[in-house]
Amino acid sequence: MSKNTISADEKKWRAESDARTLIEAEAIRLDKKRLSTATKAAKSLANEKQKEAQAARKIARIKHKK
Repeated sequence: MSKNTISADEKKWRAESDARTLIEAEAIRLDKKRLSTATKAAKSLANEKQKEAQAARKIARIKHKK
């Protein structure tokens, strides 16, 4: 679906959803303990994704060699 075919209802829903997301992000940013635990969780998620990416690259090299 291109950007030009998004309905007015969809645009309104997106704007409201984005506003809720920004409000929640600001609440987290202002709560130092919550921000700290979220930052630690983000680092853990990044490490997991990095391991997944390394595994994917390894598989891609194996498939490419055949």
